[in-house]
Amino acid sequence: MKKVAVVILNWNGKKLLKEFLPSVVKFSTLPEVELVVADNGSSDDSVAFLQSEYPQIKIVALPENYGFAEGYNRALKEVNAEYFVILNSDVEVTDNWLLPIIDFLDRNEQVVAAQPKILAQRNKTFFEYAGAGGGYLDKYGYPFCRGRIFQTLEEDRGQYDEVIDVLWASGACLVIRSREYFAAGGFDATFFAHMEEIDLCWRLGCRGKRIVCVPSSVVYHVGAATLKKESPRKTYLNFRNNLLMLYKNLPQDTLKRIMIIRLLLDYIAAIQFTLTGKYANAKEIIRAHRDFYNNRKAYREVRQENLRKTTIAVPRTIYSKSILAAYHLRRMKLFSSLNRFI
Repeated sequence: MKKVAVVILNWNGKKLLKEFLPSVVKFSTLPEVELVVADNGSSDDSVAFLQSEYPQIKIVALPENYGFAEGYNRALKEVNAEYFVILNSDVEVTDNWLLPIIDFLDRNEQVVAAQPKILAQRNKTFFEYAGAGGGYLDKYGYPFCRGRIFQTLEEDRGQYDEVIDVLWASGACLVIRSREYFAAGGFDATFFAHMEEIDLCWRLGCRGKRIVCVPSSVVYHVGAATLKKESPRKTYLNFRNNLLMLYKNLPQDTLKRIMIIRLLLDYIAAIQFTLTGKYANAKEIIRAHRDFYNNRKAYREVRQENLRKTTIAVPRTIYSKSILAAYHLRRMKLFSSLNRFI
């Protein structure tokens, strides 16, 4: 068994591999580190490129595009390591990026997963949207990060450089103990892509596990390299998966009330899309709700299993208020302006 496996999921991403693999190869030099690219049934010549230019990298060839969630589930079954590093193909890593996280996990057995500080690859003094300094949820399931609330990205001035517990570590660069990944059931394949890491980390948090951000490790993430930020497909996945995640993980005494409020808030979002001419996005929100409610019965057993394994009904890394109200009504645009809740 290797100590660490850095696993990159690729789908028709030769251009990204050419740009970002050099940094991964150069700076992932700890002893007992294996580099793996899992190919999600690409139709370009990604695999041929890897075989020619990076023969030292292990290739896990999947027969079709299973999406982010199931693609990783299948690929990681072919990897034997104590720690998995789930790394997006559009991430530039830096010198000594692995050691701080692996060292922290080695010294803190109760911590099961971690992420580095994630900065924007195209503007390296600012936090990046998908992870920043570690992720949280508010009481209604809206994700935000230390260093990023909705569309407000903070400049990194060292203000979030302490190691801190978070609810979720970003799938852009998620370091997790392999045994904990499999014990929790891995990613939910139904999600296909988007929010699967939040769902996994929420499950772990409800089972008494800790997840942290280790900011002394730094990577740079492009973001939205596969689906652009306002892609209707991305809108659909984000809204549907968020509903699935809430249904799976909320305690029974708050489930009905929160789902009703989310229904109202999501339809307000659909109206906003309509008023700004983004009709396709509005339709995808409606479709997301329809598909969720049509398939909710299939998730009852999954929800019951989660509740049976829960030891902490509401992890303390869930913000007990509304981040929407804090951001839009009270003008609290920065993470540091929120009332401390951890």
